Amino acid sequence: MRFSTIFFDLDDTLYPSSVGLWASIKERMNIYMRDVLYIPEDKVPALREQYYKMYGTTLRGLKDRHNVDEQDFLAFVHDLPLQDYLTPNPLQREIIASLPHRKLVFTNADVNHAQRVLATLALDDLFEDIIDVKAVAPYCKPNPESFAIAQELADEPDPRKCVMIDDLPRTTRAALEVGMASILYGTEEPTPDASGVFVDWNHLPILLGDE
Repeated sequence: MRFSTIFFDLDDTLYPSSVGLWASIKERMNIYMRDVLYIPEDKVPALREQYYKMYGTTLRGLKDRHNVDEQDFLAFVHDLPLQDYLTPNPLQREIIASLPHRKLVFTNADVNHAQRVLATLALDDLFEDIIDVKAVAPYCKPNPESFAIAQELADEPDPRKCVMIDDLPRTTRAALEVGMASILYGTEEPTPDASGVFVDWNHLPILLGDE
């Protein structure tokens, strides 16, 4: 087996972006920035994206520039009825369960949100651990330091034995740059930003070389 460890992103990877959950989370960020931090409403969307690009997550930018309370922010933006967005996918569960590798969630969200999402998707028993944004602080994906910490937490020192599955090209590209393989979820268009791409979960074992 070429790989020992697979890191799975959470949002927009373990469920499709079309369900709209991440869009609702971003809107909750907008509300928090407007109502709690008193940032003018017309400046919020651009500032949120600016921090996301500069710091890796909007939260990191808000902590650095506005001294925001991390736990308060995360609790607010993730306070959504997940069952209104997410539905378990039996095929996805079967595929992930069949993979012989060690499987961990590696997310820029916090562990509470990750646990809720996994439970709603009926995947919560399939992953050995959750590496969240607090576990890799003060870094986050796609910072190279975050991948090093994730490897350490996964007890796999060799990046060549690791795979990062994510929906963001900047993350899959960063994984390649630290020596991991990476697979971009959500497109069938080949890209130099990832080792492989997929939309159909049936294709994942093939990309991993398990079939």
